[in-house]
Amino acid sequence: MVSQLTAINVAKVITIALVITLIALVGITDQRQILYACMHISYCLWWLIEQRIYPERRTFLFQDKVGPIGLISAILIIGVFYSLPAFLAFFNPNPLTIAATATAVPLFYFGSLINTSADVQKMTAKTMGRGLVSDGIWSRIRHVNYSGDLMRYLSFAVIAGSVWAYLVPLAIAALYLQRMSEKEKSMAEKYSDFPTYRQQTKLLIPWIW
Repeated sequence: MVSQLTAINVAKVITIALVITLIALVGITDQRQILYACMHISYCLWWLIEQRIYPERRTFLFQDKVGPIGLISAILIIGVFYSLPAFLAFFNPNPLTIAATATAVPLFYFGSLINTSADVQKMTAKTMGRGLVSDGIWSRIRHVNYSGDLMRYLSFAVIAGSVWAYLVPLAIAALYLQRMSEKEKSMAEKYSDFPTYRQQTKLLIPWIW
């Protein structure tokens, strides 16, 4: 038995290995491949490094235990399926357009900044024993960490340049919708001020939804 976090970490390492293998086998034929490799590998490395910088994350995140099936599922879904845009990017013969670059790079970096800022703020607040976190980056969107993560995976799909690459952010969005529904119920039960917070904020997209 291992923790869910350990299973995810293994999957992230496999993703890095898959992208490096694609570089070795296919090579870098266009800006598309090098940009994709830098973005996805740096994201996975940051996921691993962040746990060293903020060891408190290992206390709060994904601590449920999983058996062999859970570990294999994490590897196949997070490690392999989430790497689908990488395969599509490396085998895409078309040059990367300026429009795609101008869309993907801000999505990736703003998504990463939003996701990390949200996680660090909430982790710090929980360490200090605070209740509902509803200020700072959490003051407009109730699940802003998911918003940032989805922006990042959308950037991978844009760089890949294939409609099939959008299966990954769509699958992640479906997973997050389920998690958000569960989280909304648990927060409503846990925090008396959550109904007011819910009325003043959006679920995932600022000013829209």
